[in-house]
Amino acid sequence: MCTRVVALVLEKIKGYRSPMKISDDNNTLKKRLETAELRIKELESRVEKADRDLYEKAELHNRTVEELGLAKLIIDQSPVVLFRRKAGPTGTKPTLEYVSDNLSRFGYDPRDFIEEKIRFAEIVHPDDIERLREEINDYAETDVEDYTQYYRVITKEGDVRWVEDQTSVVRDGQGKKIHNQGILIDITERRLAEEKLQKSEEKFRRIVETAGEGFVLMDGDLAIVDVNNAYCQMIGYSREELLGKSILDLATADFRSFMMASKDSYLAREQRNLEGEVVSKDGRVIPVLIHGSTLRDDSGEAIGNMAFVTDMTEHKKALMLAGEVQKSMLPTEMPKVRGLDIAGRNVSCDEIGGDYYDFIWRPDSAKRIFNIVVGDISGHGVDSALLMTTARAFLRMRASQPGSISEIVTAMNNHLAQDTLDTGKFMTLFCLSIDPEEQYLEWVRAGHDPALIYSPDHDEFEELKGSGIALGVSDGFQYMENRKTGLQNGQIIAIGTDGIWEAFNTEGTMFGKERYQSIIRKHADKSAAEILDAVYRELNQFTLGRKSEDDITLVIAKINGL
Repeated sequence: MCTRVVALVLEKIKGYRSPMKISDDNNTLKKRLETAELRIKELESRVEKADRDLYEKAELHNRTVEELGLAKLIIDQSPVVLFRRKAGPTGTKPTLEYVSDNLSRFGYDPRDFIEEKIRFAEIVHPDDIERLREEINDYAETDVEDYTQYYRVITKEGDVRWVEDQTSVVRDGQGKKIHNQGILIDITERRLAEEKLQKSEEKFRRIVETAGEGFVLMDGDLAIVDVNNAYCQMIGYSREELLGKSILDLATADFRSFMMASKDSYLAREQRNLEGEVVSKDGRVIPVLIHGSTLRDDSGEAIGNMAFVTDMTEHKKALMLAGEVQKSMLPTEMPKVRGLDIAGRNVSCDEIGGDYYDFIWRPDSAKRIFNIVVGDISGHGVDSALLMTTARAFLRMRASQPGSISEIVTAMNNHLAQDTLDTGKFMTLFCLSIDPEEQYLEWVRAGHDPALIYSPDHDEFEELKGSGIALGVSDGFQYMENRKTGLQNGQIIAIGTDGIWEAFNTEGTMFGKERYQSIIRKHADKSAAEILDAVYRELNQFTLGRKSEDDITLVIAKINGL
């Protein structure tokens, strides 16, 4: 107590401070200093954050200015003009508040429109202005949010340009219309191209409508979209009756089955040519030639199909007559030969063909030695049929004279070569002599596929090979005979043309010789006619849905009763 009193007295005298008071003041100062340091650090942090924020805002501002400048540059150099006008009551004159500088592409100063020295309606083509106003009023009354208009404007130089006007409505927070804004696009070049295309389409339609051939336009499912008058006249239906029908509804049953089986493969081709038959309204069957193709849009997507259809009735009549004449030259009945069961058939891929087969007795054999001839002219059609007729006539004439089969074929080659050397045509031939009594075969092979002889007892096929070029390739060639002895009952000789084993199905698989031999083996216990039927039947089933591209000829000779 005394000490404290003494200290107080001393403080009053000459500012004396006790050690205890000094200690308290130091602590207070220390705390103040610490508080000041914390505030300084806090201020420094705030300054740093403010600097960063300011830097980021400056960067954002610079980028925005740069992007706006780039956007303005793009707009100024583009055909798209931006505009914004104040919305007013229906019928009032709109006030333009903004238009981009590239309006100058039409020769005008954009400021003249903002300052209302020129009103936009003054540059609209006179023939379009009333329509334009009516459309705008209609859009306003019906409260349309977005609309597009097409009209013409007149440049300062007096040129006429087409524009596409895309306008949208801007509303305030209460939903009130306050502005109309949008873009103007110069579409003059596009419009000119469309007009040119329209004229081209009109020209194309006139050509199609006045064409003598039938024309059919179909969608992707082959439903008829359009036809021309020639097609309607061809089949007897009106245009209204045909629209919406499938083209397959007009086909014959056989042609429809063929098309259903091969539809995918045909439609996969860009261009396709085929023959078929359609049924007219009065029930007539009309043979037609169809040239079809796929229609594609600008991006290459398939959008439909089109076809030109030709009435082949008169043409087919002429070909069928020629075909009947040609078929009359083939054997009308199978020969009766002791020890042999014989069957033959020829099927042309067209009305007339180039395949040939014949049965000829050797004139010096007292009807003992029997010849089978199978030939194949290169190609098919009228020219091949004419060459086949010539070859048959000469062969029959020469075979009626004495001589071996090698001499007959050699003479035939020399004769044909004179007619075919400059045409590129030729004929392959297989000439087989059978002597049932002596039980041997002789043959000449002139470029033809080897005949087959099948022995059921050993389940073996043997090819009757031999050298020899096709007839008509080179004159002076000497053909040689080949010989096989030891014929046995049950053996089957098959002489065919390559139209059999080179036939394809809709999947692109070849019929092949292995399949051909398998059919012969399977029916070896049957008659020659039954074996022949089996080959043609299975070949038809295999190629169902695909038109044959070659003539098909086959002769079966079964040794029986030796």
